[in-house]
Amino acid sequence: MPAAIVKLAPKKSEAQPVPKSAGAASPAPPATASPGRRRVRVGRDWLARLSLPLLTFLVLLAAWAIVQAHVAPELPSPKAAAERALEIFADPFRDAGPNDKGIGWQLLYSLGRVAAGFGLAVLVAIPVGFLMGASRTFDTAWQPLVQILRPVSPLAWLPIGLLLFKAVNPSAIFVIFITCIWPTLLNTAAGVRAIPRDYMNVARVLKLNPIEVATKILLPAARPYILAGMRLSLGIAWMVIVAAEMLTGGIGIGFYVWDEWNNLNVSSIIVAIVVIGLVGMALEGLMNAVQRRLDPTAR
Repeated sequence: MPAAIVKLAPKKSEAQPVPKSAGAASPAPPATASPGRRRVRVGRDWLARLSLPLLTFLVLLAAWAIVQAHVAPELPSPKAAAERALEIFADPFRDAGPNDKGIGWQLLYSLGRVAAGFGLAVLVAIPVGFLMGASRTFDTAWQPLVQILRPVSPLAWLPIGLLLFKAVNPSAIFVIFITCIWPTLLNTAAGVRAIPRDYMNVARVLKLNPIEVATKILLPAARPYILAGMRLSLGIAWMVIVAAEMLTGGIGIGFYVWDEWNNLNVSSIIVAIVVIGLVGMALEGLMNAVQRRLDPTAR
């Protein structure tokens, strides 16, 4: 009896390639959006960027109005706060004596204290941070002191400042100095520690002196860390100055808030809170612009 002949199908690996002429589709090129579609997408993004924050503010205003109407009638309504804002900004640089100045003067005094304390802190923190990052001996000597003082609230230093300087203005600057020094110092030290050892080997080969090492190697390499610490310091300093001026009195946006509270003028306090937030946002934007300008990696 003859054996049955079974015709096996060819294995997948043995399958003959299909010629392109037989209908095999070649990979489609990546689709590129047309200019019209790109414009629509950009317009949609901008609409979302504008409409979503606006919706958030509307929800906040509605919640404020409900709380004022049903929970806390002594709280000014959004309309009353807006009317008070118009009165305040009608003459922001009013000067009717040491205790009666417009909100523009109050802001300028506060910004001046923040700038002075921040500048002094940067001048001290960057060199000390270089030393702590570059020298293990220096880091071992200073690290315990830094770790003890760093968690202390800056306002705890205010009585020490008043005792040392016998005046309100330098005491507030001293508090801002203490506020700003730790983030900048620790970030600078971390940036120096992150520098590759090869950089320092090249400095030894080139026989650079300490100043050249600091200016040509340490500062450029640690710049992203330094700028990040400065940005963090400035943001915290703007928050602390309000509390410090509430305690010291005199002139400043913090004292303005406390003085309006003593006058039971809550509408002015709400206006001041919004102004403090806007100035803080402007300072953050300023530091971001400086960081993008000086640090190519932040762009």
